Amino acid sequence: MTEVTLFFQEFARSRRETGAIAPSSPALAGTLTRFVIPSPGHARAVLEVGPGTGAVTRRARAAIGPLDTLDLVEANPRFAELLQQRYAGDGQVRLLTGLVQEHELGSYDTIVCGLPFANFDAATVQDIFDRLLGALRPGGTLSFFAYAGLPALRRALVGPEERRRALRTQAVITRTLQRHRFRTETVLGNLPPAHVHHLVPVRPAVTYTD
Repeated sequence: MTEVTLFFQEFARSRRETGAIAPSSPALAGTLTRFVIPSPGHARAVLEVGPGTGAVTRRARAAIGPLDTLDLVEANPRFAELLQQRYAGDGQVRLLTGLVQEHELGSYDTIVCGLPFANFDAATVQDIFDRLLGALRPGGTLSFFAYAGLPALRRALVGPEERRRALRTQAVITRTLQRHRFRTETVLGNLPPAHVHHLVPVRPAVTYTD
């Protein structure tokens, strides 16, 4: 079974948990891992949450240095099995299965997150952001993406109760961006196009958008 076939099978089976419409493109993977940068002579720790079939993981693995480590947290058992097979014997990669909320996270220099925040309730989104931002070392970054225009379109197509849930979730995301974002990049070379947000535990004084 190819990665793409497995991805679409899982998307069809459980859209809320899978979230993404298609595997991340090379352009999106490159933007998400922009701050996965090795530091010669210094061991850096990288965390990827929700790697799926590993499109972004491959980019992150290629970017880390020989002293660095890459932790993966994947809740989908079939995706986790694929990742386990691929990185078995790789001493720099560790796979944690289950929800990120179920693990005691270490401290990281860079965190990349592929979770479908728009699919979750507001309390879950707040909890995940708190955990990830709290796991960053000083100067560390958290990068995640959202599909351009999709949340608004989804809210327009659902009933009142689901729309209220979505608005509460979006409010949490917006507050988090206002407090922690230092850069947003738009990736057109993805299906669909996506916004990649880069966050720090405490936002610098200057913000800008590409």
